[in-house]
Amino acid sequence: MAMNLASSGARRGRRASRRAPMAEINVTPFVDVMLVLLIIFMVTAPLLASGVPVDLPESRADPLDQEPDQITVAIDREGFVYVDDTRIERGALPQALESLAGPEGAQRPSVNLRADRNIDWGRAMAVMGELNRAGFSQISLVTTGSAEAP
Repeated sequence: MAMNLASSGARRGRRASRRAPMAEINVTPFVDVMLVLLIIFMVTAPLLASGVPVDLPESRADPLDQEPDQITVAIDREGFVYVDDTRIERGALPQALESLAGPEGAQRPSVNLRADRNIDWGRAMAVMGELNRAGFSQISLVTTGSAEAP
């Protein structure tokens, strides 16, 4: 009987080794999918920054640092002003800026001004004047990159 147990144990061991579940996971398809998603997010992230279509002028300036508390002010071709993708009616810019300023004496966030290349320069100066009057002293003019010197 002892002989019988040993031989049946050997048979079970061989059966178990033949039918053992595969413990390895092939991660290559997972990595491929993740790389494709990364590329998609890298391409679409700059497009999500602002939704107002503005034809920016060209410049060879260094890129701006992205800060979490930045405000984007855009002026489109028709001269309408947008604060973070919200259209501001004519004459209502001071009130909109006061609501963004926060409590008195608090640090004002920096402002990125995106102005269409075909607008009147006086319009951009008027918006910058209102920003300065509301206490926003850090104003950056946003342009597109240019490969050649003007």
